[in-house]
Parts: sequence; structure tokens; C-alpha cells
Amino acid sequence: MAHERNIALAALMREAGWSQPQAAAAVARVAAESGVRELKAVSRSHIAMWIQGTRPSGQAPHILRETLSRRLGRQLSLTDLGLKVEPVGSTDSSSDWSVDPLTVLAELGSDDLDMHRRKLLTTAAYSAAGLALPATSWWAAAPATAATRRPSSSRSVTPADIDDVRDLTAYYSARDQKRGGATGRKALASHLLDEAVPLLGGRFRTDQLRRDTYSAVAEMTYLAGWMAFDAGEHRTAQRYLTIAARIAAEAGDGPLTGHVLRALAHQAVDLGHPRRALDLADASMSCDRYGQASHREKALLAIVHARALAAGGDRSGTMAAINRAERDLARADTTEAPTRVGFFQEASLAHETACALRDIGQSRDAEIHFKRSVATRRRQQFARTHSVTLGYLGAVQVQRGNLDEACATWNDALDAMTGVQSGRTRDVIVRIQRDLSPVRHRGGRHVAELDRRARGLLRPAG
Repeated sequence: MAHERNIALAALMREAGWSQPQAAAAVARVAAESGVRELKAVSRSHIAMWIQGTRPSGQAPHILRETLSRRLGRQLSLTDLGLKVEPVGSTDSSSDWSVDPLTVLAELGSDDLDMHRRKLLTTAAYSAAGLALPATSWWAAAPATAATRRPSSSRSVTPADIDDVRDLTAYYSARDQKRGGATGRKALASHLLDEAVPLLGGRFRTDQLRRDTYSAVAEMTYLAGWMAFDAGEHRTAQRYLTIAARIAAEAGDGPLTGHVLRALAHQAVDLGHPRRALDLADASMSCDRYGQASHREKALLAIVHARALAAGGDRSGTMAAINRAERDLARADTTEAPTRVGFFQEASLAHETACALRDIGQSRDAEIHFKRSVATRRRQQFARTHSVTLGYLGAVQVQRGNLDEACATWNDALDAMTGVQSGRTRDVIVRIQRDLSPVRHRGGRHVAELDRRARGLLRPAG
């Protein structure tokens, strides 16, 4: 049976500027991060057949939609792709704002720990549709709503229970910074499910004790989401982070709510959704979030706001946000900030500043800030981010025509990745190979050796 050419899909591919092999590689990347195994081997012939009118099967339409949405910087529907209207069973996470957080977090944690259900969980792609935020009235009512929630157990929550959750969160946060989110993630999910989530259903002697409990559980939930993000499990990360924002709002904890919304914005920037990223970053900067935060946390919120503005092409807004972040960090001291932002120091600000400057086309200034980040970071303690910074620095250097310097930087990046298990470091290796592709003929033996080394690190162990 003859198929009618999919004109809409062909037009989007042209707008994306992709060849069919490039489109196939992009689809495979999104499929891999979403756990859709059957699409990891998607090829040029699949893209050609879809354009010729063969309808993608299974999860392929949703993966294809997400891939093109990221590339084009706007949310596409299946209809935009020349495919049927999406079936009932959306992949957004809007229900996570309306369902009892104890229920949804317990279900998510159980799915995340069960090998079979975890595969099912990750088959849904990250979707910008799930980033829509509740109305202002929802945020205002959240603490009172939580205060009237009936206990689901007879357990009385104590300050010691809260301290236990906070201590575990601090431990796994430090481990994430050093070794990446893919290591220790399942152990944290187990602690969250078995020790933290039950506290939400307990009895509280005072409302302040309830708020402190909700804040502690929200922060551990945030960390589970951040580690999933770093591991490249973006849909899982999106759901954990959404629930964390919900619980933080119910705690009436403005700075923590802003911190989580900032993480969602960071993820949206990285995955190519600038409009949604700016909505989230704007929300993180509201008066009760940014305004009540410590100076160190203010600096973090402001620089991710700069990243979102840069992704959307707002040069003047980006520079203003960078300046705000610099002023905020200059006012920070060592005692006022919560543990969750202890990592955010000069090296972190320089890294994010460089990313923002890179994204608005100021590659020379970006290189300066990446180098400052490399020079000022405590490398052993923050090995994951250090290797990513080096990877980004090398990319800017090769863009500016300094191939030999870039290769030396990239070799340093690969050295720094020893013992790190992170989806972001793996992405850096993939980008190194991609950036080497057009210059391999110029580099000689040292380029070939770097390429061979990168290829070896991408090869599965065993």
C-alpha cells in the first residue's frame, strides 16, 4: 500500500537543518535517555520512511516530537509532525501538582526501585508540556492545604527524624558532586521511600515541626531528581523535581521552592526548551523565593535565570542577570546559606556565567570564565562538574580555532572523569567526538588518539 509523503515532517526536518543521519542520531539520543531501547538503533532509513509516510510505531512518535521540539525551541504536537492527535494518556506531569504527594511520591519511588517498573517509567520521554506551573492561587493555598491533611499513620514525627533525613541528603549530595548522579541514586531512592516519605503521613506536635519535615523531605526528593537528571534519566528527574517543588510549597519554604524551580529551569535549558526554562526561572525569582533566600542561593537563582535568558536570545537581560548573580555572591558569607548551596562558589558561578556567555555568542569571554572556573574549583570534591567544565572549555577553544589547546583540555576532561558515573559527562564525551569530526584531518596523531580514547570511554564495560 502506497503512503502519502509527510510534508509537515519533511518541513520540520528542513527547518531543523538536519540530514537524515543527523536526525536519526538525535532521535537515538533522546530515546536512550528515556529508556526506549527499540529506538536506540534508529537509522537514516527510519527517518526516510517516516518522511515518505510510514507512521512511526510505539513510543517513536513521542520521541520524535520531543527531539524536534528541543531542536526548534518550541513545543510541537503530533499534529505539527503530520501525525495523528495524541492518544489519551499524556506524558506530562500536571497530575503531580494535584495528587496527594505522599501517594505519588511513594508510587514513583517504588517504580524507580523495581527493575521492571523502572523500565516502564523511563519509556515516557521528558516533555515540556509537564512544566506548566499551577496558578498563583495554588501556591498561596498550598501550606494551608497541607496543614489540614489527615495523618495516615499514628507515628509522631520528632526533630531527630528530620535530622536523619537532612544528614542522609547531605551525604548523598556530596557523593553526587564527587562521583556523579548515576552512582548512589538507587540507594538514595530507597532511603527516600523507606525513611523520608512515611514522615509526610505522620502526626506533628506543632505546625513548625510539620513545615520542617516537609522541607527536609522536599530537599531529599529534589536531590533524587537532580541525580536522575545528572544520570540522563530526564523523565524521572522531571517528576521527582515537580513533586519536590510541590512539597516545598506546602512547607511554605520559599527559598527551597525557588531552588527546585531553578533545577527544572536548568534541565529545560539543557534539553532545548528556552521558553519553558524562562517561565520556571522567572518563577524561581519571585519575591518569596529569591527575596527570602540567602545571598549564596540568590546568586544561584540569578545565574540560572541568566542561562534561561541567554537560551532565549536576550543579551541585555542575560548580562543584567549575570551582574546580579555576581553582586549576590560577593555578599555571601560562609554561615548564612543552607547546606544545599554550599557547592555554589566562585568556580560554579564562573562555569554558569561562561555557559550563558557562550549561548549569546560571546565565545572569547566564555573561554575566560571557563578557565577561571577550572582554576578555582576544588577538583577532587567536585570532580563531576570539573570534568564537564573542561569539556565545555575545549568546545569553545576548538570553536575559536585553537585545536591543539582544545585537545589538551579535552584530555584533561577525560582524566577528570575517572570514577565519575554521570550522564552529563557521557554527553561531554559524545560532544568531543562530534566537535572533532570536522577537524580530524587537521589534527594528526594527537587528534586520532583523543578520538580513540573518547570512543573507548563510551564503550560499555564488560
